[in-house]
Amino acid sequence: MSQLLPVAPLPVDVPIRMGTRVVLDEQAKFLDRDLLCGGSPWRLLRLPGGSKIVAERWVGGGDVRAGEERFARTLVQQGLLHPLFRNEVSVDDVDVIVPVYDDAASLTTVLTSLAGLHLTVVDDGSRDALSIERAARSRRANLIRLEENAGPAAARNAGVRATVRPFIWFIDVDVELDSPVDVLSRLLAHMDDPLESAVAPRVRGGAGTSVRDRFEQRFSPLDMGPRNGLVVPGGAVPYVPSACLLVRRASLGSGFDERLRVGEDVDLVWRLHDQGWLVRYVPDVVVTHRARDNWIDWWRQRVRYGESASALSKRHGTRLAPFRADAWTIATWVTALVGKPMVGLRIIDAARDQLRNRMLETTDNADKVAGELVGRGMVRAGGPMARAAVRTFGLVILLGAVHPKVRRRALVLFAVGTAWRWRATRLHVADIPIALVDDAAYGVGVVRGAIRSRTFGALKPNITKSTLGLRNVLGLKPGAGGAA
Repeated sequence: MSQLLPVAPLPVDVPIRMGTRVVLDEQAKFLDRDLLCGGSPWRLLRLPGGSKIVAERWVGGGDVRAGEERFARTLVQQGLLHPLFRNEVSVDDVDVIVPVYDDAASLTTVLTSLAGLHLTVVDDGSRDALSIERAARSRRANLIRLEENAGPAAARNAGVRATVRPFIWFIDVDVELDSPVDVLSRLLAHMDDPLESAVAPRVRGGAGTSVRDRFEQRFSPLDMGPRNGLVVPGGAVPYVPSACLLVRRASLGSGFDERLRVGEDVDLVWRLHDQGWLVRYVPDVVVTHRARDNWIDWWRQRVRYGESASALSKRHGTRLAPFRADAWTIATWVTALVGKPMVGLRIIDAARDQLRNRMLETTDNADKVAGELVGRGMVRAGGPMARAAVRTFGLVILLGAVHPKVRRRALVLFAVGTAWRWRATRLHVADIPIALVDDAAYGVGVVRGAIRSRTFGALKPNITKSTLGLRNVLGLKPGAGGAA
């Protein structure tokens, strides 16, 4: 079926309203006299005239004044500015859609917590249809039944077609909400922006006492972390799950791609982004998601996530690459790994010198700015690249450690890539074996999906072009060494 989404309004046509309270992203940083860096994905902006003064006023929060509306919209689109809208949308404008397959107990629990809202349950071909019907009817929810199990995408789309309200709140049966009306109200506030298509809270692992439950609480695959911002492919928050997702009906078009049984939420979010819509992640709003009941189902879940990468790569190309970096950044870290750090330092120095020379006439402190930008681009890329390598190729790296000539380097790479998971949280020894199995399952899934689909985009790093040339690294002047 055709998966068409409407095009979003042009940003220039919907400036941020005067009087709206906004706050500059906490990770945005001012460099030199008129440079601002940050956003999602990361970028560097030159702020002309008094724009820097305005942006500085928004640090910590401030109002949009007359004449600043379009500038505010520009920064919002770049992920550098976050609007703090007042909730002017009623919960009566929301249809809640809950897809379910053979889990009447969880359905009863979630519907009980959602009492008072407009509820639609979609039975995705459950074998025990009567139990699902009883649970839905007892909680006064509308019920739609699919005769055959068609997957979560088809179930959600069926719910959309059966409802009419302007906003749709997708909630999975294994999601727990302490105060659903409060969660919904806080998500709805963001819909005051006409360009906002979807808003997602933070989805953390549910409560539990087993080692698996405790691991999920810290490292749920649905948890996109603590950073607030726009959801952008390649950004700090590259996607959000549909386990708890509020969507503007006018942006949804034909909805989820029913050919995808896993990864359909990633696909939808990226298609919305491609059509100009904004998708926002709000980690201050937290819901929980129950972990799988046993280790076998837990392993299968992780493998399926890996398998979805190949199907998504057919639709979205290099967005599914294990990691993205230019050749010189990769070379910097590879040379460090093989015991030649001076080569990497030479590449960093060359990149810094090149950028400094380009900025001398327009920047007061070109040395400082060049050092900051190159440091961020090259030095800070090492950990994420190691993490991505272990996540996808961990088993291959361990197999490489069997060879005595590469053993030490392979183990260093594996250790760094594994430990990077704990960069922002406390290390629990019991987490280590689960983390290793987690990565292994995902890697197995990626390889299996690539083989089955004969699509290897999810296994190939995205190596981007760089303005840095070999002459720069070697310190040659233009024209030296003969004709290029």
